[in-house]
Order: sequence, then C-alpha cells, then structure tokens
Amino acid sequence: MSWKSSLSRHLSVLRFFGCTESPSSRGLMSWYKSNYYELKALNPTLPMMMRTGENSFPAVTTEIEFTTDDLLRYMLQTNRFRNSNGTVASDRVEAAKAYLQTDWETIRQERMSSPGFDPEKPFIDEEKPDWRDDPKIQSDLALFLELKDAADEQMKIVQSGPDKEYERAENALLMCQRVDLWCAGPAEVERAVQHLLMLGKRFNTIDPQYREYITEYIPGAGDMD
Repeated sequence: MSWKSSLSRHLSVLRFFGCTESPSSRGLMSWYKSNYYELKALNPTLPMMMRTGENSFPAVTTEIEFTTDDLLRYMLQTNRFRNSNGTVASDRVEAAKAYLQTDWETIRQERMSSPGFDPEKPFIDEEKPDWRDDPKIQSDLALFLELKDAADEQMKIVQSGPDKEYERAENALLMCQRVDLWCAGPAEVERAVQHLLMLGKRFNTIDPQYREYITEYIPGAGDMD
C-alpha cells in the first residue's frame, strides 16, 4: 500500500485509455476497477481518468516535468546527435555538454546587477533596442551577458541538427510518460503505474496541497481544564 499512497506526491495525473469491448484492454479495465476506490481514498487530490473508445489502444499516461537539461542528457545517452551521413556530430555533442555546465545560479544572481534594469524583461528589445550599447549596463551585466550569451549560443548549436533532430528527441522523451498495455494483465498494469511513479519521484516537483480550512479539532492542554 505504501507506494499507492505516494502517487499524488509525485504525479499530477494518471490517465488510462482502453476499449470496454476489446480483449486487449481486459487487464487494464480489470485493474482500474479493482484499484480505483483504494487509490482515490489514498490520493483524493489525484485526477485518475479513464478514457474509453472503440478499438482504443490500452495505455496509461502521466505528466513528467522534463527539463532542457533532462532532454540533453537523454540525447547524449542515446547518441542522438548525428550528422546526415550517420556520423557523430561532435560540435553538437560538445555544445550540449557545455550547456549542461551552465551556472544558472550565477546567471539568476547577476541578472539584477544593473539597478532598475532587467535584461530578461518581456519586450525589452522593443522598449530599449540599444540597451546592450549602454556602457553602464554593459559594465553592470558583464558576467550575466557572458554566461547567458554563451548558453544561448550553445543551445543554438544543439538545435541546429538535421531532420528536426532536436524536436524528434523531445517527442521521444515525452513518450516516456506513456506505457502501452496491449493485452497486458493486471500485474503488468500495476508495474506500469509503479514505473510512472518512479519517473515522478525522479523528475517531478509537486507542491503539497495544504487544506484551506481545519477539518479536525484537537484540544490543547488549556482546553482540557
């Protein structure tokens, strides 16, 4: 039961897909019906939805908060940086590794180093198109500009691959949020949910939902006189 009670702490939603008439969805439908009330009692704030349709492919999905760093690590680990001729794209590999070393904490601190000016303000280039030529701003934001421009250039190189390489890798990583369950039995469905839970523990950061009002009153020492 312990893993079931932790679902809402690491996952924002669980979506099940299946066909009520198809034998291929029988295991998923059985597991869902057998576990729904228990899971809902243990995780009252977790949306658990069943979507059914004729010949719908049985699957379970969730939402994982993958970051740009997670995507680049995935591309490096799966050797997705390739040139059109199939050779390893060393320039994009090195750019991805350099991007992963970016000191974002320093960038956040240095961003506000010029009093009254925010270089990340929306439409700042339209409001003040020549701000980079201002000597005072240049001096105040020297470190910020150095680090941020380097990160932007590295990302530009990373995304320059052929055949929508970056976009295809992004879609492939997002597919990790889904587990197909064609002809799976209840045990396989449970393992699929546990797998998504482990991904949620690794990648998701869900803020606890505190109650808006007191539902139980426990008297203190002074109240018991």
